[in-house]
Amino acid sequence: MGASQSKADDKIFVTDTAIQFSPEVVDQLAANLASPEVPPERQSTLDAHVRSRIQTELTRLRKEEEDVRQKIEQALEKENLDREWSMTGDGSEMGAVKDSVSLLNDLEEIRGKVDRFHGRKDLQELPDVKTYQEAVLSCYRAKSARPLECWKEVTQFKAAVEQLEKKYVKSLQ
Repeated sequence: MGASQSKADDKIFVTDTAIQFSPEVVDQLAANLASPEVPPERQSTLDAHVRSRIQTELTRLRKEEEDVRQKIEQALEKENLDREWSMTGDGSEMGAVKDSVSLLNDLEEIRGKVDRFHGRKDLQELPDVKTYQEAVLSCYRAKSARPLECWKEVTQFKAAVEQLEKKYVKSLQ
């Protein structure tokens, strides 16, 4: 029915006169065929098209990468939750897993113990070491151009530290 309307009819025109082109037109067409160079306008259009295709592909790949990353994170989260639930199941395997609040409380308790330990080691309780340390520092400040002249103060400081180390080792035995 509609097939006759969609057919293209070729029309051929026949003329009795010959068509002639000027030699300049023929030379220009021959030169264009011989040179493989693309005009700058065409090249910029091609470059813009290639850039847009690359950008589109890059955007698609980034989205795909983000989707894969989210799936991996979800799978790891599910695996961790399953592991935690299995550990708290009957309590005989590894004991109950602590929640984050109790872990933070334990962490604060340990920090307090460390601070108390370092507080006991403060140099205020060791007047000999503190005195010799100040002597070394003042000597270095006074003789910044000739620090080797502070050897006596350094030797006294080393001796005080050595005595402290010996006392510490004896306390451990």
